[in-house]
Amino acid sequence: MTENPTAPASDAPASDARYVGADALEAVFDFDALLSPEERDWQLRARRFAQQRILPTIEDDFENKHFRTEFIRELGAAGFLGMHISGYGCAGASAVSYGLACLELEAADSGWRTFVSVQGSLAMSAIAKFGSEEQKTQWLPRMATGEVVGCFALTEPTGGSDPAAMDTRAVRDGDDWVISGSKRWIGLASIAGVAVVWAQTEEGVRGFLVPTDTAGFTATPIDGKLAMRASIQCDIVLDGVRVPESSRLPGAIGLRGPFSCLNEARYGIVWGVMGAARSCFGAALERARTRSVFGGPIGRFQLIQDKLADMLLEYEKGCLLALHLGRLKDRGALDPAQISVGKLNNVREAIAIASAARSILGGDGVTSEFPVMRHAANLEAVRTYEGTDEIHTLILGRALTGEPAFS
Repeated sequence: MTENPTAPASDAPASDARYVGADALEAVFDFDALLSPEERDWQLRARRFAQQRILPTIEDDFENKHFRTEFIRELGAAGFLGMHISGYGCAGASAVSYGLACLELEAADSGWRTFVSVQGSLAMSAIAKFGSEEQKTQWLPRMATGEVVGCFALTEPTGGSDPAAMDTRAVRDGDDWVISGSKRWIGLASIAGVAVVWAQTEEGVRGFLVPTDTAGFTATPIDGKLAMRASIQCDIVLDGVRVPESSRLPGAIGLRGPFSCLNEARYGIVWGVMGAARSCFGAALERARTRSVFGGPIGRFQLIQDKLADMLLEYEKGCLLALHLGRLKDRGALDPAQISVGKLNNVREAIAIASAARSILGGDGVTSEFPVMRHAANLEAVRTYEGTDEIHTLILGRALTGEPAFS
């Protein structure tokens, strides 16, 4: 590295077209005035990491389906892994600070916000929330530095939105558990050192910490993806995987355990997708200022200004919603239905902003010269994982009517 991303950060230069959106939106919106100095510092640290480390190679990495494992330790050194967890080598940052870091990382690429989310909000949170003291001491410090990567094995091939119907089984055998089944779309599994595996038992769903070198555990990266190409998602097979009772997460009882972790990840998405939206907005705004047709820049035309104004409004509202949820979370008052509001709205609006940006860029918008189509493809994946639009709609419907409509 030429610079230390943990050093005091400064704003990205306005000459960088990839960050013109940040400069313009911050000038119009003045969002910074709502943040504490510590929150702003975390944001700028993440922006610096994204700009200096991720952006220079992300288009090639996306094209070549390459995940840069060398960034893992660097993210750990910068304090981003499990940053919202206190103790065990974790930074203990606020929920708002974590959200701002997610926004800046996803402004570069959704895959890197996803990495931080899988590592910190899913795998590490499961251990921090439900693990024994021995499990926390064994895993969390090494995961915080990036020495050990974790994955969160919940989704199955036959029903991602219905975890209660999971087929993976854990059967007690003396002092051990034997786990058999399969999982799909599990982020980081092929490079993970430990998997948080959720399985049905005679007493309901339980979580287990499974070292990935355990006999019978196999993780295979999923190929052919047209989104999240610079990231890793896998199929997992658990063929009679044997682990001791000490590997079971003692505090995880029923689906409350995995759902609690999913809400942590969903919260990060609420912020993160606004970073992708900002990146798309920046590309469109720069083109509106610099491309000339009919004797002048296209930004002078009413239809272009209408699109830019709508993009600005939805970005502003999305960020304010994320900040409101973050303040609630820092007070311990955030409800899962409120997270569904954020995930449903912000992903939907980020996709709309990406689409509008593509139209302003014209034909060039479908090329890798601009980040818009990459973000748009990634956002379609983000729209699906951690609860589809349909699932979050039903969560809100249940909150409004008291009637569950999931079956």
